[in-house]
Amino acid sequence: MKMHTSDTIMLNMIGAVKVLKWSEVRKMYPNQFVKIKVLSSHIKENQEIIEEVAVIKVVPDELATKELLNSKGDELVYHTAHEKIELEIRQDVGLRRLEVHENKA
Repeated sequence: MKMHTSDTIMLNMIGAVKVLKWSEVRKMYPNQFVKIKVLSSHIKENQEIIEEVAVIKVVPDELATKELLNSKGDELVYHTAHEKIELEIRQDVGLRRLEVHENKA
């Protein structure tokens, strides 16, 4: 199991935050986008399975994309309509540019 932080973390310097399973978050915030911090996960094949999270805040539907783009590191914006949080792991294959340097002596 991959642990991102200790079981209790500090968010926004407010204080200790409760560690929750995704199923608990879904019950607390039905049919909403939430911004979460991933606390623990594991890798299975090409999927990262999120196990425990801390809720940072509820995100209005119209701001969800913007909030996701502003998220950093192990923060996600996800909709509670999803039964599980399973993220596809993609290997970035970049194009390499060959630079030719000429000796101009």
